[in-house]
Amino acid sequence: MEKRSYGSILLFLPGAAAVVALDQWFKAWIVAHIALDGGTLPLIPGLMHLTHIHNTGAAFSMLEGSRVFFLLLLAVFAVLVILAIRTRYLETGFDCWIGMLALGGALGNGIDRFRLGYVVDMFELEFMRFAVFNIADIVLCVCAFLYILRVLTSRDTKKEDA
Repeated sequence: MEKRSYGSILLFLPGAAAVVALDQWFKAWIVAHIALDGGTLPLIPGLMHLTHIHNTGAAFSMLEGSRVFFLLLLAVFAVLVILAIRTRYLETGFDCWIGMLALGGALGNGIDRFRLGYVVDMFELEFMRFAVFNIADIVLCVCAFLYILRVLTSRDTKKEDA
């Protein structure tokens, strides 16, 4: 199978850049407008509010204090996404967009970990005890869900051709 050129990979970079920009802008807004560990701002009454916390771990604060591990994981993920697009493992344009948007989400949190040593989180559900999360987390979860859904619903044409 023919590889994609690195130039064609650049077509997908604006999506990743947009996710990073939105994530970083919103985190900066939260830091400037909501007090750390206690201040809240209603977003959707009864459903969600904005709060300002720092998370040195992953979801639900797992692996707290593992900054270097998460930065290494980000580097590996970035290389894998680029290789998956280049080698056409991510076959369709839709797959490539999912990969690059997920990379944008990972980079958004990676920038926080690199610069600050923690990730700024802000979305907190009111109706259940759940992790506080941010835009990068949302993008990563949605991309993972979409990719799994795409894989589960696609037909395996290689098997059908045999």
